[in-house]
Amino acid sequence: MEWLNYHHLLYFWMVAREGTVARASGQLGLAQPTISGQLRTLEDALGEKLFVRSGRHLVLTETGQTVYRYADEIFSLGRELQETLKGRPPNRPIRLMVGIADFVPKLIVYRLLQPALALPEPVRLVCREGKPERLLADLAVHSLDVVVADTPVAPTVKIRAFSHLLGECGVAFFGTEALAKRYRKGFPRSLDGAPLLMPTETSALRRSLDDWFHAQGIRPTVLGEFDDSTLLKVFGQAGWALFPAPSAIAQDVTRQHDVVRIGQLDSVRARFYAISVERRLRHPALVAISAAARQGRLFR
Repeated sequence: MEWLNYHHLLYFWMVAREGTVARASGQLGLAQPTISGQLRTLEDALGEKLFVRSGRHLVLTETGQTVYRYADEIFSLGRELQETLKGRPPNRPIRLMVGIADFVPKLIVYRLLQPALALPEPVRLVCREGKPERLLADLAVHSLDVVVADTPVAPTVKIRAFSHLLGECGVAFFGTEALAKRYRKGFPRSLDGAPLLMPTETSALRRSLDDWFHAQGIRPTVLGEFDDSTLLKVFGQAGWALFPAPSAIAQDVTRQHDVVRIGQLDSVRARFYAISVERRLRHPALVAISAAARQGRLFR
């Protein structure tokens, strides 16, 4: 049986936290060559590079990021063990690792995760944003507890995962007061030829809107496409063009971005899912989120 050298893992963890071998050596009270040598030994044992150099700093590789997450959990448990043996209650928060597909609006994410934050026990929330395929790969190796996405898992995805629908709503269109005066009358036909900011074609919302526009014979003028929903709204706030967003967060969008709602399409649906490796959710935070979804409390 192969055993992991936890001294080497500790040196790696400290370097990752501090950013340089020099700072880590000061924290550990060891010579820099000693730490550098132990890092190389750990990389050899794992068969992977853990760091790449960027200027004076060391930056984690993808493998390094995975190892760091596990190391952080391991040494967190070690601190808890020491506190328990010393008679101090650990009061350790429940940890929830969430992957967020890049175009899911941040306001929607907050709405979906809010029930977890209302639990009697403290929750330590760790959110990572990225492409769905990368997040699903991390979910498969248990680096994440759940992935929040705007589509269910495709049948072609070769991992065992289950999609839990959390909620759905219509799609509203927003713009500045000046644009609203021009395009509110006759909505949605007024969108024909209207300047529009859209999600990129990888998002479910973009595909649904494209299908609806095609069916209605409406051809907006797309001036920008965005992977990031917040960046899209910032450009819309500047008055460049109209933009869509889920109707469930319409009040938040108008308040935060100083825009007005021009109209709403209830026939176009935005849906949001919790994707897990479990058919039946067991993590207490996810159980709370799922319960709120079943009761219809997430998108009121």
